[in-house]
Amino acid sequence: MNSFPPFDPRMILCLTSIFLIPLAIVGLALMNAGLGRSRNAAHLLVSTLGVLSVAVAVYFVCGYAFQGSPGLASYWFKTEGKQWDWIGGGKFFFRGVVFDGSLRSLNLLFQLFCVGLAAMIPLGSGGGRWKLSASAISSAVLAGWTYPLFAHWVWGGGWLAQLGTNFGLGQGFVDVGGSTTIHAVGGLTGLCVAWILGPRLGKYSPQGMPAAIPGHDMVMAGLGCLLAFVGWLGLNSAGAVLFANIPLSQVVLVGVNTVLSTAFAILAAAIYTRIRFGKPDTSLCMNGCVGGLVASSAGCAVLGPPTAALTGALAGILVAASVEFLELRLKVDDPGGSISMHGVSGLWGAIAVALFAPNHAGQWLAQLTGIATVLGLVLPFSYGVQWGIDRVWPMRVSPEAERLGLDLHELGAGAYPEFMIHGDEFLGS
Repeated sequence: MNSFPPFDPRMILCLTSIFLIPLAIVGLALMNAGLGRSRNAAHLLVSTLGVLSVAVAVYFVCGYAFQGSPGLASYWFKTEGKQWDWIGGGKFFFRGVVFDGSLRSLNLLFQLFCVGLAAMIPLGSGGGRWKLSASAISSAVLAGWTYPLFAHWVWGGGWLAQLGTNFGLGQGFVDVGGSTTIHAVGGLTGLCVAWILGPRLGKYSPQGMPAAIPGHDMVMAGLGCLLAFVGWLGLNSAGAVLFANIPLSQVVLVGVNTVLSTAFAILAAAIYTRIRFGKPDTSLCMNGCVGGLVASSAGCAVLGPPTAALTGALAGILVAASVEFLELRLKVDDPGGSISMHGVSGLWGAIAVALFAPNHAGQWLAQLTGIATVLGLVLPFSYGVQWGIDRVWPMRVSPEAERLGLDLHELGAGAYPEFMIHGDEFLGS
């Protein structure tokens, strides 16, 4: 990765796009809080700050060294004369990195936000019962090993990226904006968290039927969707410049594809829930919105507008159907819909590239290999990590703490004190 010339338009565009990504993080945080109970709202936001800080700190210490970047030192092995790159061999604490405006330095900044985004996704599935300390420990492992390893395979010149050159499978595994690398990894980790924590108190009757536990603030969740939408334009644009090496003019296509995928996902979710339940479901439409954003990321630079729209529409239906399936059939309690929005939509985004991208011989097999890797390696590893944490440091709060609310139990104060105390008493008048 070479340095850009001074004031190169691609560098300015990439840097501007990267600085939009925090809006996606803010948006998802507001969605998680709004779709949860009011007695856990502050805890969810503080947990977001906590896991972001832990993820960035651990990534600084060792995560980036393990992930690396194309052209940097790495560990590899040879089979049948083919070299397969499996993990970065960089230095800890960002040593040796030159912050000179090169693609490599911009990639590092991009990854700091991406690892934080991946780390906060499981908070939505563990809301209302996941200890703050346990979420921090889980995030440390994700940022220090799980995410860097898979990101190296996809974005760091690793073996999934090499499927094209070594086996002639299209362009290798394509994941321009991180549908799989960020969102499937985070969503599947959230699935493991939800499995181990179990459902919230009162979620299921003795007969196993789920009870509706509505979010406390749909306006907050809706605002989160809108902020995430803006942040995703930056996420996809930066990913396209860094990993698809697109010309400046093609960033317009990335924006168009992102908007179309999101719009059709919302419409599809609204129509599906209207047919399924008689009226459009607010929270599922919001979940569908993010699902469309996630699904758009993998192929945002390689799909055409019609296929991007189709990808989003199918994502909206998949998210709504997946939320119901997980809740009814698998008894997985996911208050924020994170598993469906990020895990299911992330995998679908990778499949969409295989189905709809311009024909490169073997591309479909490269995509399926990447999906099989995240399901066959990342998912079992993540489950083992969460299981191990739970055995050493139980992750779920006590039943009494859950009834009281995590705001009071873990933070000592609620997010909305005037809900529990009369306004004049609160003000001391």
